Amino acid sequence: MDRMICITGPTATGKTRLAVALAQLLDGEIISCDSMQLYRGMDIGTAKVTAEEAQGIVHHMIDVAGPEEAFSVGRFCEEAGPIAEDIIARGKTAILAGGTGLYMDALVLGRSFAPFPTTGKREMLEELADTEGIGAVQMLLRQCDPEAAARLHPGDRRRIIRAVEIYLETGQSMTEHDRQTRMIPPRWDPVWIALNYADRADLYRRIDRRVDEMIENGLERELEDLMASGVPADATSLQAIGYKELICARRGEMSREEAIDRIKQLSRNYAKRQLTWLRKNPQLHWITLPSAPKFPAVYQEAVQILKEADFPCAERLFSEAATE
Repeated sequence: MDRMICITGPTATGKTRLAVALAQLLDGEIISCDSMQLYRGMDIGTAKVTAEEAQGIVHHMIDVAGPEEAFSVGRFCEEAGPIAEDIIARGKTAILAGGTGLYMDALVLGRSFAPFPTTGKREMLEELADTEGIGAVQMLLRQCDPEAAARLHPGDRRRIIRAVEIYLETGQSMTEHDRQTRMIPPRWDPVWIALNYADRADLYRRIDRRVDEMIENGLERELEDLMASGVPADATSLQAIGYKELICARRGEMSREEAIDRIKQLSRNYAKRQLTWLRKNPQLHWITLPSAPKFPAVYQEAVQILKEADFPCAERLFSEAATE
């Protein structure tokens, strides 16, 4: 089974810098596993890698969709899977990097996904929810997938509709589909590396500082440009943290200062959810960051993890890394 490297962790922990350094060491290319960096024109609010940060390393799955499009984990796997295979076939190292755990897990595990419908069934369910309430769709879900009906929150309209949609399109419940896909062997054999701060307060301070930098760097102007280009306010891309809150401020639903504070709070909440997701993975090698991490130490620890995992690379490269 082909090897790859997965670098993950909550937002604002330095995943990009580590991925670039390892790609330089191991002749690698990076596949971004970030559900928002794949949208064009959304650079500041998603902390998209810059040319300077990339240092010439090829990054895939960035700017692959228009901000007016709806993207999915299924589409991500369909597009990123062949890219990973091509990187490995060319004798290079495939490095997955990002904080969207669902995308990374699904790609590594080779999960299959029910197709997006072209028959209008989703539209029918949306109309049912609009006219009779989501409870009417829930009733259908209880009939076709009682396990999912019990598991999904009554307010989770999107997933409730999706679960019924899967059954109507495939004749198989979402629960059974997920059960079968979990039995499929992993597609690749990754070395998992996760970054996180030892003190949660340090992580939160870094997140707050990053939000301030986004505002200073022109996040509000970026949003205005997106909306001026015709991207609707209810587009999936503009539901991302940072954009949605500024849209609310733009409408007068909150002040600019309240929106910025809200962005910080939601970003911290998102980091907590990322950690909850990641801690389910027993294969993760955690690199614990101090309050003021020194990158060379982080890099050396990552290299040591790869050595101990017998990652296929000439010993000379690891020896060179140890002297840097």
